[in-house]
Amino acid sequence: MNNPWHLYLMAAIYVFAGFMHFIKPKMYMRIMPRYLPNHKLLVLLSGIAEIALGIALCIPVLKTTAVYGTIAMLVVFLLVHFYMLSGEKASAGIPKWILILRIPLQFVLMYWAWSYL
Repeated sequence: MNNPWHLYLMAAIYVFAGFMHFIKPKMYMRIMPRYLPNHKLLVLLSGIAEIALGIALCIPVLKTTAVYGTIAMLVVFLLVHFYMLSGEKASAGIPKWILILRIPLQFVLMYWAWSYL
């Protein structure tokens, strides 16, 4: 455990979020952009990706690859965040101001990951 505690915190957040894709898949399917196919499969695959990347962040030989993978995943998740701004149904009942704040938060999360390179 030579990594800083906040790397483990970030990893735990992604692992937790990944497991939530399996515990509450309908919640994630509601916010999937309509133009993407097979929502259930994409929700499950994104959950697996979050779990795998969270674990890989803690493995020194995989950390650099996991950082780049995490940033790529967050870029892809921007599709969902912008889609949620497209209408009331897509917003899943989340206030618009929160949805707007989530977009710069993605970039903060990307920077957080980048800081471990």
